[in-house]
Amino acid sequence: MQAKSSVPIEGQTIIVTGAAQGLGAAVARHLHDQGAKLILMDRNEARLAEVRLRCPGAVAAVVDLSDSIATQHAIDQVVTGPVDTVVHNAAILRVEPLEDVSLVSFQATMNVGIQAGFQLTKAVWPIMQDRGGAMIFVSSRSGIEGFDSETAYCASKHALEGFSKCLAMEGEAHGILSVTVTPGMYMRTPMSETTYPPELREKWVDPIELAPAFSYLATRPMELSGQRLSAWELSKEQV
Repeated sequence: MQAKSSVPIEGQTIIVTGAAQGLGAAVARHLHDQGAKLILMDRNEARLAEVRLRCPGAVAAVVDLSDSIATQHAIDQVVTGPVDTVVHNAAILRVEPLEDVSLVSFQATMNVGIQAGFQLTKAVWPIMQDRGGAMIFVSSRSGIEGFDSETAYCASKHALEGFSKCLAMEGEAHGILSVTVTPGMYMRTPMSETTYPPELREKWVDPIELAPAFSYLATRPMELSGQRLSAWELSKEQV
């Protein structure tokens, strides 16, 4: 049974991080087609420009989300009014054993995954407390399990899971939905092209097939707040 939702996607202002490629780009295109006004963030200037061209009217910020000062500057520049929904999709995955993980690398992964999510939340939370909103954090199995040679990535996703649960509790009285979303299906992205073995590549799908889950969650089905959801399963329910 689907949860109830009542906030139209058309006309919403939505931030999408990691929007230059993969799932983020697919979600951005889908939300634009649904009538949302987009604020796109990514460090890949060329690919972000391509997504922006596909989404006329979108605002783009080229920013390294691992840099807290640069992140705050970008937020100050592009978040000039109320934001209805945040899709925090940006992440860093480096597959390397612990002995090869540098402090700089570990911090960058944590900063993109959880620190940037915190900064974005702090920026939009005061107005969302008056208007309601949706915070959608992209997670993965690494948010509830451990994987060999993924210490930093797993740590960042575990942190995101806890952060979202707390936001759901604090936001409930204000009509703010907070969820984590795992793909729920193998998908072809620049990240998976570096980590998936051949047997999983045979199963992967285009990330656009997972995008309907995000537009649905942006309509704020509050009964789902605090949960960890499968984008694949939720998208199939929207078809």
